[in-house]
Amino acid sequence: MLKSDPCLTDHSNQWRNTINSIVRFCRLRAAMFLSFSLITTSAALAVAPFIDPADDEKYFGPPEKQLFWTPEQQVAGYRNMAKIYPSRRIAVGDSPLLLPYEKRDLDSVKIQSEGGVLTVDDYFGKQSVAGLLVIKNGKIVYERYGLGNTENSVWGSYSVAKSVTSMLVGAAIRDGYIVDVDEKVSDYLPRLKGSSYDQATIHNILQMSSGVQWDEDYADPESDINSTGWWSTIGSYEYLSNMPQDSSPGEAFNYNTAETNLVGTLLRSAIGNNLATYLTEKIWRPFGMESDANWLLTEPGGGEWGGCCISATLRDYGRLGLFAMNNGRLADGTAVLPEDWMDDSTAPSQGNSGYGYLWWLHADGNYSARGIFGQGIYINKQENVVIALHSARPVASDDTDKELQHALYAALTDELKD
Repeated sequence: MLKSDPCLTDHSNQWRNTINSIVRFCRLRAAMFLSFSLITTSAALAVAPFIDPADDEKYFGPPEKQLFWTPEQQVAGYRNMAKIYPSRRIAVGDSPLLLPYEKRDLDSVKIQSEGGVLTVDDYFGKQSVAGLLVIKNGKIVYERYGLGNTENSVWGSYSVAKSVTSMLVGAAIRDGYIVDVDEKVSDYLPRLKGSSYDQATIHNILQMSSGVQWDEDYADPESDINSTGWWSTIGSYEYLSNMPQDSSPGEAFNYNTAETNLVGTLLRSAIGNNLATYLTEKIWRPFGMESDANWLLTEPGGGEWGGCCISATLRDYGRLGLFAMNNGRLADGTAVLPEDWMDDSTAPSQGNSGYGYLWWLHADGNYSARGIFGQGIYINKQENVVIALHSARPVASDDTDKELQHALYAALTDELKD
């Protein structure tokens, strides 16, 4: 059993005023569609500015209003999540995986999208990019920073963390903490025995297809997502255990913010430890990450958000992509994940052909981790390309932005084809 990491940042007094923010940024995907007409008329759509990191604290926004931070507050806040919210350290080792340079000028590469044509250089400014990293054949071919960021800046991941949690579930299976994904959720979370989750498997909740009823209608103040009942770890048990079954497990995809955090709770129960320490020992140190990272907590001294909120450098985002592309193996070939885990994780689910085990699947067979406001890790195994992206876009989730982000990935990959 791994020892718990003592490196904990605990802002308990502030937390009483900010727990609403932690939940809200885990449920933003649909919320931003609801408020788009309001936001587009405000200053929130301004391009994010350069902020000197030495001045970040001057620009910290209200923690409880993170969804609606100004561009200045976004830049300063995303760089300093652990100073604003409770977090736990993800510790670096002594031997970083070297990423040699083979730089290419990709600024003028043209991106074709439904909205027209623009260059990578255009994209960088218009999409409020804080960092863009392109790795081809294990070498950095393009690395560029903006908004005051450098190679040492850590940046909030939002839902990119879901895909990391998915890989940690695989590690727990290989380590023997979990037998397989066909086990029932309630086997690891006995508080849910007798509830609708009694019939749901780990496989189901990894694909957001538990069959448990959940209303994520942000326009309805009475919907589940707008209830305060599930905001804490214990509260989520009580709330979810009373939800009725809506469909048979595995049949229907239903985006469920609370359920992604349930994956993290199940994993902590299985390994008997916290997620940050497990990530440190299974991937961060042995794979050779370059910098410390941190993972935000559901409550002071509590567990990590299974579906959100790892802050890491752009290069370490890239290394996570390399780890996934290498089927969960270390540089020396040591397997951390089961042999077929990444193939299983990126296989289309029954309920949604574009979603696997907390990974987004692309029509061309590639896959990505995706976070609101423009965070991403793209993996193209065929071309041996990984692309990592940090952004501070003004709108959390917008179809046009997502389409353009995918077009960026495609244009860069096409330019680097052998």
